Amino acid sequence: MALKVGDYKTDVHNDWCPGCGDFGIVNSIQMALAEMEIPRHETAIFSGIGCSGKTSHFINVFGVHTLHGRVLPFAQGAKISNPNLKIIAVGGDGDGLGIGAGHFVAAGRRNVDMTYIIFDNAVYGLTKGQASPTLKLGEKTKSLPTPNTNYNVNPIGLAITSGFTFAARAYSYDIRHLKDLIIAAINHKGLAFVDVLQPCPTYNDINTRDWFNGVDRKDETTQKPMPRIYKLEDTDYDPVVHYSDETELNQKKTQAIVKSLEWDNRIPIGIFYKNELITPYTRRLVDKIPNYIENPSALQNISKNHTPTTKIDEILDLYKI
Repeated sequence: MALKVGDYKTDVHNDWCPGCGDFGIVNSIQMALAEMEIPRHETAIFSGIGCSGKTSHFINVFGVHTLHGRVLPFAQGAKISNPNLKIIAVGGDGDGLGIGAGHFVAAGRRNVDMTYIIFDNAVYGLTKGQASPTLKLGEKTKSLPTPNTNYNVNPIGLAITSGFTFAARAYSYDIRHLKDLIIAAINHKGLAFVDVLQPCPTYNDINTRDWFNGVDRKDETTQKPMPRIYKLEDTDYDPVVHYSDETELNQKKTQAIVKSLEWDNRIPIGIFYKNELITPYTRRLVDKIPNYIENPSALQNISKNHTPTTKIDEILDLYKI
């Protein structure tokens, strides 16, 4: 029997603030899994700390609510232990780009075949709206006593320069477009990153839903709002690396980073960069560990007669210096 969106919902109540963009992200993940008809026992959601950390409680698949900033090590470990699982990690911009920034960069170097989604609202929503790493320099949200004194992180640029082989941006109120990007990220052969612009109606009074929709600026002729969001797929932009040569690779990385810097009047969403010519980490292990896919460590018997039987020596040997 085909799985439906409802099959990926739990009985846990979503207690986010009314109008929070987190609702759209969770709905999009559920819609993506249902459309792909991924069996629930073949999927795992890992979440960090903050408002987005509750995501693993709301999606009816295997779920792990991890430590602050440590969602990527947990998720990568699960994928390496059982490469047959579809792994999705989620976290806030503070969780992933603040305390978790080191793990973010290290994950890009490995290119483990999984998806990482950041709920990006530019504030620490759970702890009363402090400036997060993505809040622009000089901006003052309602709970800040003075304007932000730190320069912001560019999530797309950081992902690409760190080694992520898929980088996209979405908007949490465009659920169907976000769903399509999540499907593309899950299908990507390598480490995929989706930065989701997620208005916080409680603490971020700058980047609001009305602001993204351009209510504050109107067309001189029609007097209609001029939305800031536009989709890359509606332009001639090509994010795909087609050939294994440094010239095209550098060109595609450069255009993605430049495009990701567009802000204020025009904000692009869609796929900025996609490169499937780099072998994912889990595929590299196939050449080093016999029967790695067929008999991964997560599916081996842990012990027999109180004696450990799981064989991870081959994996540990790879980390010897």
